[in-house]
Amino acid sequence: MDSVTMPNYSYVFKFEEDFDNYEKRRWMKENWTTSFYYIGAYMIVVFGGQLYMQTRPRFELRLPLFMWNVFLALFSVWGAYRSAPELLYVLGNHGFHYSVCIPGSFLDNRVGGFWNWMFTLSKVPELGDTVFIVLRKQPLIFLHWYHHVTVLLYAWYSYSDYIATARWFVCMNYLVHSIMYSYYALKALKFRVPRWVAMGITTAQLLQMVMGAAVNIWAYQVKQAGNECHVSYDNIKISLLMYTSYFVLFARFFRRAYVLKDKAAPATKKGQESLAYEGKSSKGKME
Repeated sequence: MDSVTMPNYSYVFKFEEDFDNYEKRRWMKENWTTSFYYIGAYMIVVFGGQLYMQTRPRFELRLPLFMWNVFLALFSVWGAYRSAPELLYVLGNHGFHYSVCIPGSFLDNRVGGFWNWMFTLSKVPELGDTVFIVLRKQPLIFLHWYHHVTVLLYAWYSYSDYIATARWFVCMNYLVHSIMYSYYALKALKFRVPRWVAMGITTAQLLQMVMGAAVNIWAYQVKQAGNECHVSYDNIKISLLMYTSYFVLFARFFRRAYVLKDKAAPATKKGQESLAYEGKSSKGKME
């Protein structure tokens, strides 16, 4: 590990120490298209499942839903805990340009490399979020499944490209998911979480999209100026399109769920707000 660009981890686990970043990148370069098979199976299960459930009673599944969200929340918290120190270290010691364009200390060190790998793989089991929506017969909005599909494809496609922008994308996703899945776990047990928490999570998601777009624009400008930045033009374009589409969809969701609903709904229904695309329907039910 490079002692100049590495944060000082107080402890490195053996599974992190043994991680072979180069081997995983080689494997992903050869196998990233496998993600299309996962997406195909996902679409069949989700939309086929909706047809199957049309004539059947919904499942409650509150305990499994709680356990599922707790697992994803803990995973995200730990991923953020292991990934964020490197981003903060780079920003403090080398500046924003390094954080966007120089990948070494994040992808080459075994801690950052391992949790980047875990982030990439986690996009497959996270598809399970939608299974709960289908089995509980909750409304499935476009934003939900579109987000799952595109994040999985982009994460697998980008992993072998050695992109420096990954440190931002991975850390932001871990941080937002830490809060989001914790919220869903509480809602699965029918805890009455204050409305501002729901709005705060959706706002954090919007800020994540803004920052993701900003990172891509910065990288593009650096490359246009003829300077080194470890991310391809194709990756920048795909990522920028993805983040822009997310921002538009989340902004529409925020407006519909909070702004317009506040104006239209009577005071007696104000507790039935809708949160983020993943966990609540427009009727305030946990998906």
